[in-house]
Amino acid sequence: MCKASNMQNISIDTLFELSEFFKFFGDTTRIRVIHLLLSGEMSVSAIAEKLNLEQSVVSHQLRILRTANLVKPTRDGRKIYYALDDEHIGEIFNTGLAHILHKKKA
Repeated sequence: MCKASNMQNISIDTLFELSEFFKFFGDTTRIRVIHLLLSGEMSVSAIAEKLNLEQSVVSHQLRILRTANLVKPTRDGRKIYYALDDEHIGEIFNTGLAHILHKKKA
């Protein structure tokens, strides 16, 4: 965890990268996809079915998430499966959710 005293050591470029990173969490469909992938790898068609969305919509959002290194694809024959890129993505999601739920209780 970053402490306030460490903030002076973070470059403006790094802070800019962080702000760009958080923009990828700014879409409800992408958040829904990330939430689904918390439980494990899924195919594009399975994600589309569970979210009741067109496969093209899901594919578009997955491309955006892939660009940000939030998800990673795995090909199995003709199917492509997606998973969260690493455990940090789930931690960020869960921390944000905990913050929202905490604010609702207050």
